[in-house]
Amino acid sequence: MPKEMGNGTTVQKFILEGFPASQHLGNVLFLVHLLAYLASIAGNAVIVTITCADSRLHTPMYFFLSIFSFFECCFTSTVIPKLLIIFLLGRQTISFPACFIQAFVTVFLGAGGFFLIAVMSLDRYVAICKPLHYPTIMSLKTCFLLVTACFTLPFTLITGPLVKISQLSFCGPHVIPHFFCDVGPLIHLSCSDSRSAEMLAFVVALVILLTSLIITLIAYSNIVVTIVRLPSAKEKKKAFSTCSSHLIVLSLMYGSSVFIYVKPKQTNRLDSSRGAALVTTVVTPLLNPVIYTLRNKQVHRALRETMCRMKISR
Repeated sequence: MPKEMGNGTTVQKFILEGFPASQHLGNVLFLVHLLAYLASIAGNAVIVTITCADSRLHTPMYFFLSIFSFFECCFTSTVIPKLLIIFLLGRQTISFPACFIQAFVTVFLGAGGFFLIAVMSLDRYVAICKPLHYPTIMSLKTCFLLVTACFTLPFTLITGPLVKISQLSFCGPHVIPHFFCDVGPLIHLSCSDSRSAEMLAFVVALVILLTSLIITLIAYSNIVVTIVRLPSAKEKKKAFSTCSSHLIVLSLMYGSSVFIYVKPKQTNRLDSSRGAALVTTVVTPLLNPVIYTLRNKQVHRALRETMCRMKISR
């Protein structure tokens, strides 16, 4: 039996509902998500590995891309393994502490990913709009400072709201209508007055998304103006190609996250939020390696040479 806790919580574990309408397809969904998860981890791990291994990729753009791939590996690994267990074994329970740890890690990594996207936009802005000053502006020290900010800012912003949510009373029901512990469904389950926690979570989500979006929009507005002014069609095509992959990832990330988090009333559209959450947890991490490397000749060359060196070393 659950016992009373210091913060008035009587629920010791939650049940992740997952996808109840598709329970009869558990084995098929397990296989599909397992393959997607393994492909996502392998693809992002390859980007991190070749960026570290090939000295020609030791540039700010690939440094940020490798950090972003690392974020994606951690993010999907926080959510998908538990979802696979639900599909395969039907074990839907998760303890109270584990649930809030999962919520914290997913929100932290998600927010960090958005700040990193903004940093990558700034990097492209400097590279295209101020090419002569690029090596000076995007120095190694600047790159490390920007990445450090991508870790510290999310931690600072989300710790307060999540601590506040964890201190709410959860006395039942304890079924989370989602496939992982997300902030919105958790607030919805609280049996105490959660309006202040809900509003705080909404404001923080809005600040994170708007800050990164405004930086990105300003950067790309300047990039577009600069590209249009380029005299050569070949130069324009090359400049656009370096940004197109970034814009595709931006559309996927912002579209799904705005749909999930930027709603004052988290009680609405919880079912449809599950579909949008699949985009951020499965689809985007899976597509990122393909999107960023599909037309990138430098990455293709580095990958071929790394594979050749591995064969020779055997």
